Amino acid sequence: MAFSFLHREAQAMDPWLIWLITAVLLGVAEIFTLTAALGLLGGAALVTAVLAAIGLPLPWQFLAFTLVATVGVVFVRPVAMRRLMPREGERFGVEALVGGAAFVTAEVTGLSGRVRIGGEEWTARAYDETQVIPPGTTVDVIEIKGSTALVYPRE
Repeated sequence: MAFSFLHREAQAMDPWLIWLITAVLLGVAEIFTLTAALGLLGGAALVTAVLAAIGLPLPWQFLAFTLVATVGVVFVRPVAMRRLMPREGERFGVEALVGGAAFVTAEVTGLSGRVRIGGEEWTARAYDETQVIPPGTTVDVIEIKGSTALVYPRE
């Protein structure tokens, strides 16, 4: 009698509960992978759990899961990945200034000078320390060191 729980018949779990547990597990797995694929599969499982709860037969549940998952992975995931991942070659901050043009506002030498980059005044030095670049010249920003732009005249 002590082990009477072993003799009880196993009760089947409702399909909607299985789908819901699957959705939660996939959602948790997405947190660790950050691929957007498992999250979309979890979303498909959640939609299927709702359909199962309203009485959709099991074969139709699998079809619904397959359709929602396919639409999510094929159409939604690429859009999400473009939004989440920075593009290669995309630069931010002072790195975005390198390669751009600047306008010399005060003579630039190997020791000092001033340039205007995108509406802001920057201290500048000539990339080639032997050059003297007169005011009014358009230069290319070769490098940014601290708050000083190293520039070279456009040819």
